[in-house]
Amino acid sequence: MKVDESYVRSLSAQIERELHLLHIVESGWTIAYEWTETHAYIRLESKLTDEEVSAVQGQMRPNLAGVLADHIIADKESSILRNLLIKEFKYEAKEDLEAIEGYCKPAVYADTGMEDSPVLTNSFGIQRRRQVLVDQLMLALEETSRLSLDGFLHFRLQDYTDELREIAEYAIDEYMMDRQYQEFISLLQYFVYIQEAKIPIVHLIHKGGHEFVILNDRMELIDANEFDASFKMEMLEKDINFEDMIVSTLITVSPANIYIHTRDADMTIIKTIRQIFEDRTTVCSYCRTCDIYLGEAKKQDQLSP
Repeated sequence: MKVDESYVRSLSAQIERELHLLHIVESGWTIAYEWTETHAYIRLESKLTDEEVSAVQGQMRPNLAGVLADHIIADKESSILRNLLIKEFKYEAKEDLEAIEGYCKPAVYADTGMEDSPVLTNSFGIQRRRQVLVDQLMLALEETSRLSLDGFLHFRLQDYTDELREIAEYAIDEYMMDRQYQEFISLLQYFVYIQEAKIPIVHLIHKGGHEFVILNDRMELIDANEFDASFKMEMLEKDINFEDMIVSTLITVSPANIYIHTRDADMTIIKTIRQIFEDRTTVCSYCRTCDIYLGEAKKQDQLSP
């Protein structure tokens, strides 16, 4: 593959800016760049004496390694990750790749203060990956003063690639679970669609946490055993262990309308119910029934959309 000279020049300028900020250039070191038809090289040059070189190279190498590591993470990591997904995990469809890469992002940027990141092991952290790169770059710079960027990326990144492989595996697992979940939701939507409504109204009272009460239009407790559930249960339990009895009960009783009384409309199970029953659901947080079962709403609850 032919070297992109404009890219090499851009990288060169970036590295030089960083080295000036670190006062490496002023210490007597300069960075030279050269490229052949297929390879780009960074060459370290110094006007210092051997004694002076020994005195400053301990500072130069880790700083240069840090600059190059940051470059690899910023400019190369996404393409390395995509190549892993294509070559090792055999994902080629653009839609799949983009979706999986979306699941990679929280893991890729872990350790950077992303509050919405999932709970991940430290091995996924960006600082850990950066240190892996720095260590490998330090070794390479100790071996030669002429570093091939492409050669380093191809032959010296095993530990770094292993880190990205863990992220890819995590993202694929998340992607597959979410896809199965969406398929399951679609199945439940289908059941809801083909069933005729058995009762006109259900009031789903969310008292907080995982405590729910299901009432009919007369505000009486609903007994799901009174309804024919054989079709639903037989179909659902073949392939999927669906443990959420609230959703199971609602599908069994098949209401025409569901009024969800809650102070936490963003709770996952409530979002799931709304997704399954779609326009049959109405979320309420400040009606008379809410006041009776949930207590008087705070002012901010009443003002919320």
